[in-house]
Order: sequence, then structure tokens, then C-alpha cells
Amino acid sequence: MVLPTDPTRPFGAVLTAMVTPMTPEGAVDLKAAVKLAKKLVDDGNDGLVLSGTTGESPVTHTPEKEELVAAVVEAVGDRAAVVAGAGSNDTVHAIRMAEQAAEAGADGVLVVSPYYSRPSQEGLYQHFVAVADATDLPVMLYDVPGRTVVRIAPETYRRLAQHPRIIANKDATGDVYAATKLIAETGLAWYSGDDGLLLPFLSVGGAGIVSVSAHVVGAHFAETVRRFDAGDIAGAVEVFRTATGVIDALNGAGAQAVMAKAAVEAVGITDNRFLRLPNVAATDDEVAALRVVLAEAGLLRDDAARRPEVSELAEASSAVGH
Repeated sequence: MVLPTDPTRPFGAVLTAMVTPMTPEGAVDLKAAVKLAKKLVDDGNDGLVLSGTTGESPVTHTPEKEELVAAVVEAVGDRAAVVAGAGSNDTVHAIRMAEQAAEAGADGVLVVSPYYSRPSQEGLYQHFVAVADATDLPVMLYDVPGRTVVRIAPETYRRLAQHPRIIANKDATGDVYAATKLIAETGLAWYSGDDGLLLPFLSVGGAGIVSVSAHVVGAHFAETVRRFDAGDIAGAVEVFRTATGVIDALNGAGAQAVMAKAAVEAVGITDNRFLRLPNVAATDDEVAALRVVLAEAGLLRDDAARRPEVSELAEASSAVGH
């Protein structure tokens, strides 16, 4: 376990919402998951989120989730925070997932607003507190009204922030202005849940990002954060811009799990892009278009016209006095 760390970034600064690799027959592939987790941490991720929506949490089951957390914790738990999804519209089920995450060695849990049920603000509050009370693990809330249809209200955030284990929030509302106020009012560590809003959230006091695109541009995001922290805002923007094509490609049409699996296959980390229904794998045409974007970003091994790596960008900027 790597927690606690910097209280302003209790789960790190760059976290990937990691896909769950599977075999072509549909079984969870723990060996591939460990390989992916190690690559992500090597690339600059200081946290990983397992069994979120991008990890196909609705269609993976309790033993699989436990085994996945345990395997990743064993592989990278000394180098990165491992956060396990404990999201459900059934509070009892969410509690059980949190308990199982704790038993498997997770550093924290990500708890999404109950989806489809559309609970009241009091229902949201009681749901989150019930899960937070179930274990000793720190909790990251997850507000994603595009999927849940409900949004956590400011007063509910203020109440939840009084709980000693609710310490962070993943914000996928797109509302940076609201975050500006809530970060100050609640003291929660605030993570962007939208890849394209990393810099705006950092600019108002955000802690970092829980990202889909960081499957392949985690090094870019880590360097963006490093430059921002150092006061090199222009340099941070420069690096971030090199990732925008990938951000667009992996987040279009809400098919993040689909395109993230296609991306990690394309760059050679995994050997297939299988998903469980109701998601289906990216088509050959979609993969071909994605490969063009990855090649333009210098992320394919066979890309002869490779762009400079992030480390090379850092060296270049240092040479010119950034």
C-alpha cells in the first residue's frame, strides 16, 4: 500500500481508468493485466483505477474483480495507488465490492453515484456514507451525470466532505467553474474525469486526472502535470497539445473501453481487443483510423516518422530555458 501520500494528491496525479484485458475466449487475463499495469506505471501513472466502467465493471464478476485487484497490487502496489471500483445502484452490492476490494489489498475505492435509480440528494448522501463506513479504505466519489442522470449537489458534497474517509472526487461533469468553488469549500482532492480538461482543472486547484487516454499518453499527462507544477504553463500546454489527437480518438462517441482496448492492442501491450457484451470490439476500419492517430503521435513502434518522446521534449525545453 502506498497511501497516504501527498494529502493534496492522495491517489497521485495521473491515474488510468484501466481496461480489463481478456482472452479471446472471454476470460479475464490476469497476466495481460499485470503487463499493462506495469507499463502504465513505467509511463508515469502514479495511480490505477480498476473495475470502473472502462474496466467493464458491469460485466465482470466478484471473483474476477478480487483476483484482478490482488494481481495488480502485487505487481505495482509499491509504486502506485491501486483504486478499485465499488460502484452500483444497489448500496448493499456496493458495500460488498468495497469490502472485497479491501480484502484484495486496494488502496482506495471509487464510488460512483447510483445509476439509473435517480436517487434524491439524501439518497446519494446515505449511499456514499454507507460505502465509506464499510471499510477503512479512503474513498473517491465519482460524479458522472452523463451516465447516472443525477448530479451531486454542492450541499451534498459539503456534507460528504465531513466524512473522514471521503477524501477525493472524480469530476466528469465538465463544470470547471463549479469545481473552482467546491475545491475550496470541501477540501476534497479534485480529479478531472474528462481527459480534455486536465489543464483547466489543474488551473483551479485540481489534483490531477483519472484518464482513459493515459493508456497510451500517460507520459504526456505526467509531463504536463510536472511542467504545470513547476510554473511552466506554456510548456505544459505544449506537451498537452501533443496528446489531443489521441484524446479525441479514445473518447469519441462514449466508447472509451472499446477504443482504449483497441489502443493498447495497437501499441503492442495486449494481443487482442475482446470485450464482453453489450460492448463489441472496434472494427478494423476504426482500428485503422486509430492507428493513424497513434502514428502521428509517435506511439507506434513501426512509425518511421516518430515524433519526439515526452522525455525528449523535456530535455529540449530545459535546453532553451523553459
